[in-house]
Amino acid sequence: MAQRKPNIIVTGTPGTGKTSHAQQIAEQMPDLKYYPINDVAKARDCIVGYDEERQSSIVDEEKLLDAIEEELEAGGLVIDWHVCDIFPERLIDLVLVLRTSTNLLYDRYVERKYPENKRDENMDAEIMQIILDEARDSYDENIVIELQSDTIEDLESNVERVVEWRKHWDSNNEDK
Repeated sequence: MAQRKPNIIVTGTPGTGKTSHAQQIAEQMPDLKYYPINDVAKARDCIVGYDEERQSSIVDEEKLLDAIEEELEAGGLVIDWHVCDIFPERLIDLVLVLRTSTNLLYDRYVERKYPENKRDENMDAEIMQIILDEARDSYDENIVIELQSDTIEDLESNVERVVEWRKHWDSNNEDK
């Protein structure tokens, strides 16, 4: 049986650079697939509504997990989503929680023209490290990595770090 490839979650408050990181990781490791959950949820008919106040789709997480379970079990996914705690721990090998300084994050929200309530909610989530805490509560502490994501240099350094992690992961999982 061929070795299963790792599943990596790239998560964080909106605006922290999840998509850029996940795409770069997949680009550096072409045997892994960039897996944007928002797109997957739409394609698999897992959107059950729209939250006007948050200006975001509402995903049926149970339906989503059922729809992607086989792909998760096969491995090789770089999962891009703002939520991480719904994925079964047994199928996740690394959780990257991106953090951005609040002044930069605020500027990104203004640039994206987020309404004040959405901007405030996301700022509060970052300040209170909601996503980091959810990751730490849901996965083994050894696979949850907090990464600073303020600059292009941070992005490059973070991706290099994941590439190195992958080399170690491969050598530790040769027999699986």
